[in-house]
Amino acid sequence: MAQINLLDKLPITKRDVKKREHERMLFDVNTAKKFGKEYFDGERRFGYGGYYYDGRWRPVAKKLIKHYNLTSESRILDIGCAKGFLLHDIQKLLPKCTVRGLDISEYARENAYGDMKEKIDVGNAHRLPYGDDEFDLVISINTIHNLPLKQCKEALSEIERVSRGAKYISVDAWKNDVEKQRILAWALTARTCMHVQDWEEAFDETQYNGDYWFSVP
Repeated sequence: MAQINLLDKLPITKRDVKKREHERMLFDVNTAKKFGKEYFDGERRFGYGGYYYDGRWRPVAKKLIKHYNLTSESRILDIGCAKGFLLHDIQKLLPKCTVRGLDISEYARENAYGDMKEKIDVGNAHRLPYGDDEFDLVISINTIHNLPLKQCKEALSEIERVSRGAKYISVDAWKNDVEKQRILAWALTARTCMHVQDWEEAFDETQYNGDYWFSVP
């Protein structure tokens, strides 16, 4: 287990946290939590404001492949894969590897990028429809914190169960009151927002022993 940032090549998004805090309404939050068209391709107030492929995940794919020594024989699962951009880039770099994605959004699957649709399952991270030790690497980037705490812990256990090797997750977390305020002001869909120590306790409780990164908006 290591705290490591494998996402540092992603572009830094300019976020007006104060504007979001003052203008956000309960309707916006409830709409975002449906993870439908509005969340992915609607107005920015509901989520991404348009989730289109632009190649930004390719450097992340390269880092994951290098860090975890992935090969053409590797099996990779991305939990919360959305439209499959990262899976697409991993498979472009390793054409013979096996990629699989899971997302709660039927809309994301139906609008998946390239040929990713048939490689994405619709489901919930706290009950993974896969066998024990099925994947060499399980990824979950800014996803499991969208679950209530009990289900979030179940998702951590499920990630352990289906991985026979490496795991990598990122979740929203804070170390101080300033970071906490930014997360609470910005987050639309996160249900489990915790201090880093609370996350580490959850890792211990669920016996999650993979790598992780704490993100702050």
